[in-house]
Amino acid sequence: MAQYQYSPYFENEVLRKRPYLQKEWCIQVLENPIRIERQEGNRWRFWGRVQELGGRVLRVVTLEDQVTIHNAFLDRGFKE
Repeated sequence: MAQYQYSPYFENEVLRKRPYLQKEWCIQVLENPIRIERQEGNRWRFWGRVQELGGRVLRVVTLEDQVTIHNAFLDRGFKE
């Protein structure tokens, strides 16, 4: 299992702006994604459903190493 880390942006901004988020859900998405794609700026996007959020899709963005979580938010426009 990967040793996940969190960027200062995630710790100081994302969790403050989205207090409903839990780090465990972000890790769950990284370990069981329904889609992964490379993003510009050497980042990666992971999408996954979170049962605790009513099965809604959470998008988690990591840095290039794919273990440093940088951003996370509900993706209301996700299409499978």
